[in-house]
Amino acid sequence: MSMIDRIHSPQDIKGLCPQELTALAEEIRQALVVRIGATGGHMGSNLGMIEATVALHYVFDSPRDKLVWDVSHQTYTHKILTGRKDAYLDPAHYADVSGYTNPDESAHDPFMVGHTSTAISLALGLAKGRDLLGGKECVVAVVGDGALSGGEALEGLNNAGAYDGQLLILLNDNEMSIAPNHGGLYGSLAALRQSGGKAPNNLFTAFGLEYLYVEQGNDISALVEALSRAKEYTRPVVVHIHTQKGLGCAWAEQNKEQGHWANPGGAARFEGENNPTFTADLLLSWAKKDPTLLAVNAATPGAVGWTPEWRRQMGAQYQDVAIAEEHAVALVSGAAKRGAHAVLAIQSSFAQRTYDQLLQDLALNRSPATVLVYFGGFSSADPTHAGCYDIAMMSNIPGLLCLAPHTQEEYAALLRWSLQQTAGPVVIRVPQQVVHGPTSSAETLLAQGVVQPSTDSEVAIVGLGDAFTYAQQAAIAWQAEGRPAPTLVNPVVYSAASPALVELLSAHRTVVCLETGIIEGGYGAKLAVALAEKGVRTLVRGADKRFIDREAVTNQLARYRMTPEAVVADLLALE
Repeated sequence: MSMIDRIHSPQDIKGLCPQELTALAEEIRQALVVRIGATGGHMGSNLGMIEATVALHYVFDSPRDKLVWDVSHQTYTHKILTGRKDAYLDPAHYADVSGYTNPDESAHDPFMVGHTSTAISLALGLAKGRDLLGGKECVVAVVGDGALSGGEALEGLNNAGAYDGQLLILLNDNEMSIAPNHGGLYGSLAALRQSGGKAPNNLFTAFGLEYLYVEQGNDISALVEALSRAKEYTRPVVVHIHTQKGLGCAWAEQNKEQGHWANPGGAARFEGENNPTFTADLLLSWAKKDPTLLAVNAATPGAVGWTPEWRRQMGAQYQDVAIAEEHAVALVSGAAKRGAHAVLAIQSSFAQRTYDQLLQDLALNRSPATVLVYFGGFSSADPTHAGCYDIAMMSNIPGLLCLAPHTQEEYAALLRWSLQQTAGPVVIRVPQQVVHGPTSSAETLLAQGVVQPSTDSEVAIVGLGDAFTYAQQAAIAWQAEGRPAPTLVNPVVYSAASPALVELLSAHRTVVCLETGIIEGGYGAKLAVALAEKGVRTLVRGADKRFIDREAVTNQLARYRMTPEAVVADLLALE
């Protein structure tokens, strides 16, 4: 019987000898390489944390002791050891678990987490709650070196330094975030690695924390020894371990950035996905003629097509601020205020962290920066990575002009316009799919959007951005019922219902508005209010206000009644 077959819960590893623990780790590594190769997933972060995870469960007693994982994208081994191994060993069960911790799956997961830099704060909250309730369990926060660049992690360290109680912070230092680390604190980490943890410029002791260093962070015996020692501390202690990202998979070891996430078959995540190089090529060509262009990203350049070679060519005109989305918004606001043509590329779910900076630092100050929102819309991702909330969040900030082009040509026209305008901040929702169409001027798009008029005054179908595809499909289905072609509109501007568009639509009896965001607070709600005053019936279709967990997009479209058949049925029901 293999070692992994003997493990059904963390209790089953307690009696294993060091050699058996090492053999178990190797079997897990082999299983993960196979599973990730078949399904895709976080490759490098998981392979580098296998030994540390085995050691954690050997020393601590989960779920009584609480393990809080920062981001939780490195928890595949944790799930294998806590009763969910079938999801990693049996293809029939691959879809049984999420890619992140989830309390609905197991009592061993205290939180549902998918965004970075949160573990220290969450763990400190658990520890304070434990103290108030007279508990005795240990609390451990597992944090990566990349996560330390996030403000919440530093706030947590600062607060932990003044806390008088048990808290263990396990720092996994593999010398990488998703892309290479950026920021002044990484010089301190490098000095600690080079000195075996004895360098005087110790970030953690400066915060008032105890500190232990483990150079061989992929050695289970060394890890067990250090964690057992740290477990005896009665005040916060950092155990700093030096690991190798992607350990055991040659491709992930050699390509640490691309190997952070692998698509099925081991392909890098950003190769060809949604054609993100379109933006990169446009910005690079612009930068060559405009030395004031500044392109900014918060530690996820590969996801938006900003490859290492592209970053090299951009030189000082590219800035990676590390995992610090709030800082990124304020930085581009400052750069734009000074006269630079500043662009921030950010993913929809990560933009949620920047609400205050978008409102205060950017919009209130009328800084003419451009924010490109990627992966906005419906997806089958975990709830921590859903992209359907950005429209409602951003479109209700005063002074923030929000745009949703549908085609590559519209997107290029609006991006070029935004790079030159000085009136105020602009948000552009980057089209998720590659669609081509006629070239329109930015001025025309801003004034009326994209309108395909009809001589019929009965029905108009509005589709915002990517949803214009669904509007076109619904129009075809409507005509298949023997009805005249409806007016088709992509409003493009979604921060307000434009008076010109409201006037055009007010000539119709019924308007259907489709958007790939939540209905409440979204564009359709704004349009419906404006059209109600004109006596026009408006059907608004979009996402429910709820958390969406790995649900197929086709299922969502059916439930939201955004399929062509549903749109036609709802129109017929009004007659």
